[in-house]
Amino acid sequence: MQRVRAKKSLGQHFLKDLGIAQRIADTVSFDQSVDRIPFDVNNKVPVLEIGPGTGVLTQFLLKNNHIKLTAIELDSESVEYLQEWYPELHLIEGDFLKLDLDELYPEGKFCVIGNYPYNISSQIFFKVLDYKDRIPICSGMIQKEVAERIASKPGKKAYGILSVLLQAYYDIEYLFTVDEYVFAPPPKVKSAVIKMTRNSRTHLDCDENMFRIIVKTAFNQRRKQLRNSLQQIAGKGNPLLEDEIFTKRPEQLSVEEFVELTKMLQKCQN
Repeated sequence: MQRVRAKKSLGQHFLKDLGIAQRIADTVSFDQSVDRIPFDVNNKVPVLEIGPGTGVLTQFLLKNNHIKLTAIELDSESVEYLQEWYPELHLIEGDFLKLDLDELYPEGKFCVIGNYPYNISSQIFFKVLDYKDRIPICSGMIQKEVAERIASKPGKKAYGILSVLLQAYYDIEYLFTVDEYVFAPPPKVKSAVIKMTRNSRTHLDCDENMFRIIVKTAFNQRRKQLRNSLQQIAGKGNPLLEDEIFTKRPEQLSVEEFVELTKMLQKCQN
């Protein structure tokens, strides 16, 4: 039997608890009455699993008759193992961050799931954002601290760039916390399972690229008032900076307030 060694360089911690794996698999439960769920002509939903590792989550996804599963795995040892134990799995050897999703899914929508490598989880979610209109559901397990950041509300210490950008387009559910001992090797931090479901917002009422820039710029100097962190964008001495919103710090603003802030600053660019 092909054995798989967890590699620190890939951030691998293999889940051992089958009950938790089943609960994660259940986060991609589908209701045909929901028009955002992409059932195909064969009554199946395209699902991409990122980093299947030893297939602990994969085995439950393969049992779901409503799923057309594809998995992508970077580790060659894991690929050999998966090919041996799950020959029916459509498996791609490669890096999700470099994967051409338009080529893999040339049309229609698809869902994303995984026990995500903790060292690149934020990058994974930024890529999901790039395909937000084609990914109605993204769920899985990540580092607890990152999960709290994604789900955090304005005014909280964890609220930041990921919170604003993801909550602009997705409804976030922090589902449950996972202890260290259910992994081999155990990580030094707790984990958590989240589910992101695309909301009804088709677009922001502002320049979306500028929205991202403003959110990132503001939180990169999160201890400063917005009049200081955004001065370069607005222009030094701009009377707009006297508006009350610029006396706040970024963690005090909701998604909607960041949209309004972007609209105000757009006028400085015209």
